[in-house]
Amino acid sequence: MANHKSSIKRIRQSEKRRLHNKYYARTTRNAIKKLRELTDKAEALEMLPKVASMLDKLAKINVIHKNKASNLKSSLTLKVNSL
Repeated sequence: MANHKSSIKRIRQSEKRRLHNKYYARTTRNAIKKLRELTDKAEALEMLPKVASMLDKLAKINVIHKNKASNLKSSLTLKVNSL
């Protein structure tokens, strides 16, 4: 266990951030899965901007890399357009 006050605080902060990042990443992954399973084009077109926004926010706070967010948005857009 850490001995310094600053390292104890850093452990608390990193655990809190880890849980926060995990929650938002998991929520976004579930939204992506739900979008991929859709077969109705109108519903998918309605959901696509919301999922893209979620991905952009994750990239902005460095939970995922910006290129990964771009790749996911691109593949999801292609999927929705092919419906």
